[in-house]
Amino acid sequence: MANTRSAKKMVRKIARRTEVNTARRSRMRRFIRKVEEAIASGDQKAAAEAFKQAQPEIMRASQKGVLHKNTSARKISRLSSRIKAMG
Repeated sequence: MANTRSAKKMVRKIARRTEVNTARRSRMRRFIRKVEEAIASGDQKAAAEAFKQAQPEIMRASQKGVLHKNTSARKISRLSSRIKAMG
């Protein structure tokens, strides 16, 4: 348990930041799931549209420190190549 005032404050800050990051990660995963579902259904147009919405969310997650930038680039690249392979 935290003993000093600063340590107690850090516990509060970390809890708040964890909550925000969890929400950001969930939001990003929701957008990725929509792309995955569109790819699974075989609808390239819907997949491309979902990807267009998911891409800024993934990049935002990396900018906010939820993901590493290479991880977000890899996710975007793999989704994009899967959509292109449909056509």
